[in-house]
Amino acid sequence: MEAKSLANKYKQYVIDMRREFHMNPEPSLKEYRTSKRIKEELDKIGVPYITVGETAVVGTVEGAKPGKTVGLRGDMDALELLEQNDVEYKSQNEGYMHGCGHDGHTAMLLGAAKILNEMKDQLKGTVKLFFQPGEEVALGAKIMIDEGVMEGVDEVFGMHLWSPLEVGKISVEAGPRMAATDIIKIKIQGKGGHGSAPHQGVDAAVIASAIVMNLQSIVSREINPLDPAVVSIGLLKAGSRFNVLPGDAILEGNVRTFNPEVRKAMPEMIKRIAEYTAKSYRGEAELEYIYGTPDVTNNEVSSARAAKAVEKIMGKQGVALFEKVTGGEDFSYFMEKAPGVLALVGCGNPAKQANYPHHHPNFNIDEDALEYGTALYAQYALDYLSE
Repeated sequence: MEAKSLANKYKQYVIDMRREFHMNPEPSLKEYRTSKRIKEELDKIGVPYITVGETAVVGTVEGAKPGKTVGLRGDMDALELLEQNDVEYKSQNEGYMHGCGHDGHTAMLLGAAKILNEMKDQLKGTVKLFFQPGEEVALGAKIMIDEGVMEGVDEVFGMHLWSPLEVGKISVEAGPRMAATDIIKIKIQGKGGHGSAPHQGVDAAVIASAIVMNLQSIVSREINPLDPAVVSIGLLKAGSRFNVLPGDAILEGNVRTFNPEVRKAMPEMIKRIAEYTAKSYRGEAELEYIYGTPDVTNNEVSSARAAKAVEKIMGKQGVALFEKVTGGEDFSYFMEKAPGVLALVGCGNPAKQANYPHHHPNFNIDEDALEYGTALYAQYALDYLSE
C-alpha cells in the first residue's frame, strides 16, 4: 500500500491520539506524560527510540537498504491557556491547553511512524522521528541539537497545522516562511518625586511612553518597506501610586524580521532611539537585546519536493500559496543544520468551529487535516530517500 492509503487506514488512530493529547496538555519542557505515551505507542508499533533530555523522544525507522537520513519533526508542548471549547476531549489539565496544534503534530508523527514502519522494506535510508518538547519557549530544538540528534541527518521536514488556511490546502513555498523572533528589554532611569511637583523629578513614565512611540519610526522610516519587520512593546511597568512620580520603568517587547541584515541592524537602531529619547527628557535608558529563533526559510529544492508530495496525496489543488507570517518557530534551528522545509497544513473550517486563531481559548482544528499531514510526513520521507 502507498502512504496515502495507509494514512486513510490509520486516520482514526491519529484522531484518537490527537484527542488524548488534547485532553492531557502539558507545559513546555514538562511533557512527561506525553513523552511516556509516545514511547508506549512506538513500542507497540515496533519502532526503536531513545530519550533525549527529559522529555524529547527520537524514534528510528531503518530502511531495507542503506542511504541518506531524513528527520521528521513534531512538537508536543501546550500553552498556559484556559480552554473554552465545549468538546468531549476538552483539556483536563485546567489552565493548560493545546491551543496551537501541537497535539495534532505529535499524533500525525505517530501515524507516520506506523506507515513508514510498514513500508520500511521500500525505504533506502533512515527516518528519524523527532518528538520535540518546548517549542513554545524556543528551547526544545536547541536541547535536542545540543544532544546530537542532527548528527548524520541530511534533510529535515516539519509541519504546522494552520487555522488561517482552509482544510485540504497545504503551503510549502520556498523562501522565508516565518520570522526571526527577538526580545528587547529596556531599563529606564529617571528621578522619583511628588506627582504635584514634576519639575523636581525626572518622570520615567513619560520617558517610557516617548520611547514606545519613537520606536515605531524604525519600521516606518528606517527600514526598506519591502523588508517586513515588527517592533512591538508588550509590557510597560512604571510607578507605584497615583501621586508618586515614577523614578524608573521597564519596557519589554519583541522584534520580528525576515532579512538577516535588518535583524543585525535592529539592536543599534533601538539602542539609539531609547538612549537619546531618554536623554532628551533628562533620563537614561539601557537596552538588553536577546536574540531568539532565526527565521524559517524553506530550501528551494526541498520545497519543490514537498509540493510534489502534496500533489501525490491531494492532487494539484492541494498545493496552496500562503503569505509568510511573522510568527516564529524553533524548527529554524534544525534548518540551520540541514536543508529542509516547514509545511503549513490547512486545518481551518468555520463549519466545524475551526476558525479561531492560534493561541485563542477556542482554537480547534478540522481533524480531516490530520490524514493529510500524516500522509505528507511519510510521503516526503519516501520521496527524499528514493532520490
